[in-house]
Amino acid sequence: MQTIRKFLIVSASVLLILLPSVRLAAQPQMMYGDTSRTGVPFSKDPHVVKFGGRYLMYFSIPPLKGDESSGWNIGIAESRNLVDWQKVGEITPAPEAAYESRGLCAPCALVRDGRVHLFYQTYGNGRRDAICHSSSQDGLHFDRDPSNPIFSPSSTGEWTCGRAIDAEVCYFKNKYFLFFATRDRDFKIQQVGVATAPADTDFGRDSWTQAADFAVLAPELPWEKKCIEAPSIAVRNGRMYMFYAGGYNNEPQQVGVAESRDGIHWKRLSDEPFLKNGAPGSWNESESGHPHIFTDADGKTYLFYQGNNTKGKNWYLSQRPVFWKKKRPYLP
Repeated sequence: MQTIRKFLIVSASVLLILLPSVRLAAQPQMMYGDTSRTGVPFSKDPHVVKFGGRYLMYFSIPPLKGDESSGWNIGIAESRNLVDWQKVGEITPAPEAAYESRGLCAPCALVRDGRVHLFYQTYGNGRRDAICHSSSQDGLHFDRDPSNPIFSPSSTGEWTCGRAIDAEVCYFKNKYFLFFATRDRDFKIQQVGVATAPADTDFGRDSWTQAADFAVLAPELPWEKKCIEAPSIAVRNGRMYMFYAGGYNNEPQQVGVAESRDGIHWKRLSDEPFLKNGAPGSWNESESGHPHIFTDADGKTYLFYQGNNTKGKNWYLSQRPVFWKKKRPYLP
């Protein structure tokens, strides 16, 4: 009897230790891919907000199959649990907006004063692609900013050709920061720049001031190759944490993290990717890319990202919870 009692106590202790891992493993994995455009799952560049009692995810969708002139557009899906998503809308080029007639994509959303403000890039214009702004009362139907495009960088240096894509807008230390990806003058190296606007900004073109005439984060590490793009910011403990994509699509693209106290000077947290591409045979073997770090109302953070195992013939969106210890993010 004594032996049985000891066995039961030990077994219960082991079970208690394992329960958190069991609960984590039992959580369903988000796997979302919009099939409406090409007939196969194809969604990229996720960005999530909580608005109107539900989560809204904005993402890039490709041209309609058989109609390349339709261009890249933006899809909208909603969820109640951050795992199960249902498509509820699309944002296509506005007839009066010639600047986005070839396409629009790579959305970034934030909620202010009861409206969703959406920042996105034009597509298909090469060096002339720029950042645009629109806003919405319901998160589905958007009014274009009359000053669009609202931002593209200017410089006499070699770090930018004037292109701006992959917008990320966040509030930090009483101002708004606009991070963007740009190419160097040879159009080979992708890197991140930054502009700022005052706290009372209307987000229009006259609000933004380029905050640095240099790339605030450029590829240096072997796994970053010649590309850093898709910056996404979490603000914690008086610091910014930038989750970024290193490497061009399917090289593989992977996710890194850097931190900053001023939004201009950045330090990587590691020489290794924070989130790597998957193992051979996994759904994200070709890449884990274009991150978005979403902070929920309860302070919990989730890393949304895109992936595939077909070298880009299809694309899924997924997410993982991110935890923090000693001012550093980690994945369970």
